[in-house]
Amino acid sequence: MDFGRVPENQLKKIDLRLPKEPAENSKVLKGKRKSNPSVYIGCAKWGRKEWVGKIYPPGTSEKNFLEHYVQHYNSIELNATTYKMPTPAQVKSWAEKAGTKEFIFCPKLVKYIIPNGNLERELEFTTTYLKAVKEFGKHLGPNFFMLPETYAPVKKEKLVDYLKSFPSSEPLFVEFRHPGWFSDKKIQKEMFDFLRKFKFGTIITDTAGRRDCCHMHLTVPKAFVRFVGNSLHATDYSRLDEWVNRIKTWIDKGLEELYFFMHMHDEAKSPELTVYLVDKLNKECKLDIIRPGFVKS
Repeated sequence: MDFGRVPENQLKKIDLRLPKEPAENSKVLKGKRKSNPSVYIGCAKWGRKEWVGKIYPPGTSEKNFLEHYVQHYNSIELNATTYKMPTPAQVKSWAEKAGTKEFIFCPKLVKYIIPNGNLERELEFTTTYLKAVKEFGKHLGPNFFMLPETYAPVKKEKLVDYLKSFPSSEPLFVEFRHPGWFSDKKIQKEMFDFLRKFKFGTIITDTAGRRDCCHMHLTVPKAFVRFVGNSLHATDYSRLDEWVNRIKTWIDKGLEELYFFMHMHDEAKSPELTVYLVDKLNKECKLDIIRPGFVKS
């Protein structure tokens, strides 16, 4: 992911600390730790040739990447669905690769489902999309919806109309990228209050060049984090240390589910960082998350 990318020599000049906990989070995290919170860790793609010989056995063909990916992670941020409307048959074939594993796909809505005022057409596309992803069956996680960086708050009412019409039975997380959603605190509060009322989740994107997207607001007792590392730069590890502390705080206050997806400017190095994260979470939060394993040389 190149969103928020900055030159490596600028990283130490940026305040990469997580923002303070928003007071509004106490409205959704107000209990005690769940006995068994659901924690999902994964990457954005399984089709990485650079992982052959690293976490995929030498000689693995692309058609078999997914069946090896599910041996190392319990989830995937499924960006493949954003580029082309998935078919039920295609989704079913992906689900079959997961087999009996406790594994979930978190699919992204198709990129042309954008609330621009043609609500009937937008809901028609949404219905087609939801019918397809239902074929994931027990492997279906929450859907997520990324608004383009050009999608400004001036379209807020169109977005609200669309979300009000989105099936309430289908979990959905929303990612905002236009700076206006964060720079105007009144607009930010109104939007997050709306999401909280209608039980839509927010996506927290932690990337060096767009600190506003790392807003830390939770609108449901579930967190969806997209972390963008900088190819194993030293700051990647210190940032993850802080994330582990924040996640522990959330879990202790009743967080029910966590979806944490690793992105990297050089995706070849994502597995190393996920191993670091899993080890820290398992130790500090007393969890038992599956740990990616590397091919033995």
